[in-house]
Amino acid sequence: MTLSTHVLDTARGCPAKDVFVRLSCRAAHGFVPLAEGRTDEDGRIREWSPLGREWTGKLDEATYRLVFDTAGYLGEDAFFPEVSIVFTIGDATAHHHVPLLLSPFGYSTYRGS
Repeated sequence: MTLSTHVLDTARGCPAKDVFVRLSCRAAHGFVPLAEGRTDEDGRIREWSPLGREWTGKLDEATYRLVFDTAGYLGEDAFFPEVSIVFTIGDATAHHHVPLLLSPFGYSTYRGS
């Protein structure tokens, strides 16, 4: 299973460049970091940088979390300094896309294609 994400700045009407994102997997003792990346000029993460042995490059059926460092993009006064999206993958053969629509005082997400 592959995972993609991108961040769109809905206040400015453009992709959100250089947003740091960390991917983690739920384990018995909490979430274990798997990989991280930064959005490119199109607001997308094209390649994840693995963190430790836990990451194989594929995602199994499990619960995952994406944490977006929105303060790093919006600035120190960001109302939401980070956005955490927790989701469950039930079909490990499918591609999953989790976009973030972001503005200074709100955000939304959905399961994309």
